[in-house]
Amino acid sequence: MNANKKSIMSDLKKLDEIKDEDIDYSDIPPLDDSFFTKVTVDFPKPKKSVTLRIDDEVLAWFKAQGKGYQTKMNEVLRKFVIANKEHARHHRKKTA
Repeated sequence: MNANKKSIMSDLKKLDEIKDEDIDYSDIPPLDDSFFTKVTVDFPKPKKSVTLRIDDEVLAWFKAQGKGYQTKMNEVLRKFVIANKEHARHHRKKTA
């Protein structure tokens, strides 16, 4: 476990040890019914299940990143798509 994770785990343990009656909520305004009429929930878009051929070393690297490696792969691909859309958009503007 790296130092950051140890620190976070230590902090979470300290938080778990705090009793509810010792928590100061005075700076948090109470929620009234108007809050719940305005709230919106954005559910994530469902993902497609696909079979994808990936180089062994690429898959090994993502798996070595730990739990959620498929989500990380999706995020990398998403950023690649966004960057390429931006590049294409700027390129079209220059040639138009």
